[in-house]
Amino acid sequence: MSSLFPGLDSLVGLARHGVDVKPTLLRVLTDLYVQKPTHTPDEERQYVELSLRLIDAVDAATRDIVAKTLAAYPGAPETVLARLAGRPAPAEAPPPPETRGRSEARALVRDFFNADTDGRRSLLDALDRAGPLVAGAWPTPGDEVARRLETSVLGGRPGDFVRELERALGISRTLAERIVNDLGGEPLVVAARALAVPAPVLQRILLFVNPAIGHSVRRVYALSALYDEISLAPALRLVAAWRTAEPAAPTAAPARPGPSIAARAATTRGRFGTGAPALVPDRLVGPPRKAGV
Repeated sequence: MSSLFPGLDSLVGLARHGVDVKPTLLRVLTDLYVQKPTHTPDEERQYVELSLRLIDAVDAATRDIVAKTLAAYPGAPETVLARLAGRPAPAEAPPPPETRGRSEARALVRDFFNADTDGRRSLLDALDRAGPLVAGAWPTPGDEVARRLETSVLGGRPGDFVRELERALGISRTLAERIVNDLGGEPLVVAARALAVPAPVLQRILLFVNPAIGHSVRRVYALSALYDEISLAPALRLVAAWRTAEPAAPTAAPARPGPSIAARAATTRGRFGTGAPALVPDRLVGPPRKAGV
């Protein structure tokens, strides 16, 4: 302990002789913790473990002092804050994608798609607390990705949109279709954040690609707000899990042009449902038409 939190050895020695130093130990431990702007993983782990052991053994006044100290410290451990406030501990952040196996990735994908709106936000928050991203783990997407996505959906070609999403994210066709057809829309927001799709482009995609979303202006606004709230890290971590759980199929021979591609696009269009105003762009974004024109 002395190497990570110097100055506590004397208090620990008193505790070994039967003196109740828990309140003082927790306050001093916290004071030492907040003196440093950043911490190594070992320091963070040790502070959390020691604090959780002490919090339940001290009086309410001590807990209040410690809570106020941590409230002013950016990045204070959520687990400790929750225990001090008497709240349930936040969900454990999944391991970073660089170390996640296929079974863990599949579990993360399953949990995300099965969760409701609040549950998905909580999971993204947990992914955001998983530590810094590995440098160079994800290439920066070019502007042409967003352009191709927008062009395909505004042009009424949902099959092309799904294929572009599949190619850009490196995931299976089935998963790309699942992202597009999701009734909540959060998976599409995550994909847009990972692919650096500009917010205005995302809004147009949301209006056009899925009738369940496009028919609700309130839902489009809520998803646009989510896009602004989430950072890049949780989006990339979730996409990494998608790629691990359901990777793209091996590159096949180039598709032949003609009716076969049109048929595939029509088939995919059918999966989006009927009555979609989005597949005829000028009905939503064109200028008003005069009577009789």
